[in-house]
Amino acid sequence: MEMKMKRIYEAPAKADGFRILVDRLWPRGVKKEVAQLDAWLKDIAPSPDLRKWFDHDLEKFAVFKERYEEELLTNDKSAAAVVEILK
Repeated sequence: MEMKMKRIYEAPAKADGFRILVDRLWPRGVKKEVAQLDAWLKDIAPSPDLRKWFDHDLEKFAVFKERYEEELLTNDKSAAAVVEILK
């Protein structure tokens, strides 16, 4: 099983599978019905420093994704949540 990362501003697709929003704040301009989420996990969101660095700059998304994955795997609470999600 694999976990994919996608921006909330991209349209939902059937291939997305179980959709989880991982953010401390609800994204501006996105209606809950349109987002088609199955869960919202605020506690394992990217760190404030990483969010500030990214600053919604799409050119930084690939690096943001790598740094966030590293954060997930190096934090015990986040790593445990990832294991549960993959189950």
